[in-house]
Amino acid sequence: MTYVVGVDFGTLSGRAVVVRVGDGAELGSAVHTYANGVVDRDLRGRPLPPDWALQVPSDYLDVLTNAVPAALADAGVDPRDVIGLATDFTACTVLPTLEDGTPLCDLDRFSDNPHAYVKLWKHHAAQPQADRITELAAKRGEPWLRRFGGMISSEWELAKALQVLEEAPEVWAATRYWVEAADWIVWRLCGSYVRNACTAGYKGQFVDGAYPSKEYLGALNPDFSDFPERMLDAPIGQLGQAAGTLTAEAAAWTGLHTGVVVAVGNVDAHVSAPAARAVEPGQLVMIMGTSTCHVMSGDVLREVPGMCGVVEGGIVPGLWGYEAGQSGVGDIFGWFVENGVPAGYGADAGAKHERLSELAARQPVGGHGLIALDWHSGNRSPLVDHELSGVILGQTLATRPEDIYRALVEATAYGTRLIIETFRESGVAVTELIVTGGLQKNPLIMQIYADVTRMPIHLLDSDQGPALGSALHAAVAAGAYPDIRAAAAAMGRVTRDAWRPDPANADRYDALYAEYRALVDHFGRHGNDVMRRLRKIRRAALA
Repeated sequence: MTYVVGVDFGTLSGRAVVVRVGDGAELGSAVHTYANGVVDRDLRGRPLPPDWALQVPSDYLDVLTNAVPAALADAGVDPRDVIGLATDFTACTVLPTLEDGTPLCDLDRFSDNPHAYVKLWKHHAAQPQADRITELAAKRGEPWLRRFGGMISSEWELAKALQVLEEAPEVWAATRYWVEAADWIVWRLCGSYVRNACTAGYKGQFVDGAYPSKEYLGALNPDFSDFPERMLDAPIGQLGQAAGTLTAEAAAWTGLHTGVVVAVGNVDAHVSAPAARAVEPGQLVMIMGTSTCHVMSGDVLREVPGMCGVVEGGIVPGLWGYEAGQSGVGDIFGWFVENGVPAGYGADAGAKHERLSELAARQPVGGHGLIALDWHSGNRSPLVDHELSGVILGQTLATRPEDIYRALVEATAYGTRLIIETFRESGVAVTELIVTGGLQKNPLIMQIYADVTRMPIHLLDSDQGPALGSALHAAVAAGAYPDIRAAAAAMGRVTRDAWRPDPANADRYDALYAEYRALVDHFGRHGNDVMRRLRKIRRAALA
């Protein structure tokens, strides 16, 4: 018997799973919570401005030294029988490093500088830079902009890097590499710095073998013109390729051996598709957690408004990989439970979620009289605008917490339907809907999504979908399967038609969805910039 290990680095924790190569059976797993979590309020006693979200890279190493050995122990397998290890990360999560990969935040002189730390995917403070990047690219007619739906996000590499250059030139001057965390962890595991094709394409604007030109970047800022050649100059590794083997140090961390093959890094969403056997055109996979990422392969290249990107081979070799997303989903539900639900609904957050879901499930569609916009963390697709904010319309003195909870769930479902319709209107077929992630366990959420989208929902049959997907790529990198399609057929798993739409509920949701789209147009498309004005007022007040 041979085995592989998949490690998924999420927003709050990292999880490892040990998988049997022959059939994909998950034999053991473990989760390690980051000691520092998400740093978004203060750094070492220094208050952070709005829209910041940082992490500490040592937390990622702690996952390797804790979760991987624990998963091996849970599986009861001989580490000598492990042939491969692969990892995935939330993206775009980036950090500045020295020549040898040392994070700048580990240096005493930068330990108090927030720009020296990891900028998490949901760091949205680079929105002014993102706006300029988009506006200049549109003005110059940069062809690569069309691959990203015509908008560049504040979550991505260029915007975050430009923010460092303009706000912390001392950090910029000390930076040798601007590294995706997905690639940094592989670097630490095998000693080789390889940029994975997935994040390079979707988050780094690496299109048709090239980054944006020096002329374009220099027009943004003269000191930005050499950004790719200075800070991104690493080979591009394809998904499922081997980046190297474990170093002696990494073998000691993980309890494995130096013969273990380490796969090129990947993104948590994209790596999940093969785990769900979604390797054919039209199979949309939704990774539902704090945010939701929508990924799908297609056999045609189309320009989809607000998509996060389309990359050749970005998910499966030989197909165009499409990505869209919602920057707040589980985060929105968690925010409401933490801040807006009285103690009588439960002793802790888990109990409150359960009670709210139970009460909300009893309501008829439309019974609460509310409509919401799911923009509490901005809008990733199709508007690509993180200056937007949440709305709950229709509240009265009779409104109860379970009403708001259901309205927020429905708003995220409407957001998914809008993404699906945008793909279809652009000529990209969406034929199946597959869900993975922690929210798939909530029956209320799953039924609402089936009703709102009018599509059956299939479930990735694993509690650790991204980690399983990484394990599939580890098997390919180690040579156990010729490609990811073969690995998916043997090791992937999916429960089909786990949830089916109720036709009567779907009819009622059509009317509510029409109201949602009207609000999207009013606040997001037709020049009503009240949300941006409020953001500006807030920043001035907190300056």
